Amino acid sequence: MAGSIEREEFGRLPDGGAVEAITLANAGGMSVRIITYGAAIQSVIVPDRDGRLDDVTLGYPTLSGYLAGVEYFGCIVGRVANRIAGGRFTLDGQDYQVPVNNGPNALHGGPRGFDKVNWEAVEASGGAAPSVTLRHLSPDGDQGFPGTLETHATYRLDADNQLAIEYRATTDRPTLVNLSNHAYWNLAGEGSAEGAMGHLLTLPAEHFHPTDDTAIPTGEFRPVAGTPFDFRQPTPVGARVREGADEQIRFGRGYDHNWALARSPSPEPRLLARVEEPRSGRVLEVLSNQPGLQFYSGNFLDGSVRGKSGKLYRQGDAIALEPQMPPDAPNRPEFGSIRLDPGQTYRNLIVFRFSVDRR
Repeated sequence: MAGSIEREEFGRLPDGGAVEAITLANAGGMSVRIITYGAAIQSVIVPDRDGRLDDVTLGYPTLSGYLAGVEYFGCIVGRVANRIAGGRFTLDGQDYQVPVNNGPNALHGGPRGFDKVNWEAVEASGGAAPSVTLRHLSPDGDQGFPGTLETHATYRLDADNQLAIEYRATTDRPTLVNLSNHAYWNLAGEGSAEGAMGHLLTLPAEHFHPTDDTAIPTGEFRPVAGTPFDFRQPTPVGARVREGADEQIRFGRGYDHNWALARSPSPEPRLLARVEEPRSGRVLEVLSNQPGLQFYSGNFLDGSVRGKSGKLYRQGDAIALEPQMPPDAPNRPEFGSIRLDPGQTYRNLIVFRFSVDRR
């Protein structure tokens, strides 16, 4: 039961460089399309309980959308995913300033982070679990970060409808690294009228990180019990997303917070989230070796972006589940370190595991 891999041009950059699309497919009908720009997941097609295939991730139909867009659809985000307060941090006694691009803070590595570069496809293979590896060399001083960082992103699709993503990075001098994937999921189908607010979400976390009004964590590990942030049992995403009495919901205009499932990375992936779409029966489980999960409920999708289906993406039409270290970790030692030294290898292994509930 072999899978397959196909490669084609997705578009051309303003400088004439080619952006490639690589499609991985398994024998069961699932396929994943990766583009080299932003090392982005451009489509994920999976069956529902009746075998119907739908694309369940948001994205642009053409390269121009990815060049101009600010939504990070399916992209790798880094060098430092999420936010750094004021864009400032100190490393080995030296102060650094990186560009601010999210109110007063730096977000996802700055305005030209890893989502805004064209990665090089360095290896691709077929067989039962087709895969592709992309490479990007970020020079010393890129977006204000020290050290030359070499990053590899490997995407592998197996026969059991598991998409595994492995990010690895090495450096030639001390730096910061916190990579994640920013796919938006709508298991009813990208562009569907249902949106994602009826998805049943489970997050097996006892604590989350409350933030200030600029989305920077306060440093607290707050218990989820008795709050709208308690997803320890399957709960519709939209059940409490408009709880105006909760300050944290007001700050984020919904959910845009990090759940603390552990205090440090683990050797192997562990379950961070489970999502079920009741009508289609599709189930997505998110696993990673990272200790935190940023859950974003699509609060800033405002109907201004037309997606692959030709439909407008509206608030709540999809959710993002981003395994990572906590936001502002460089300034919060209680969150753990995202420092990477020469001779070390950074690793984030993410597994998106798809199945169906046949009830």
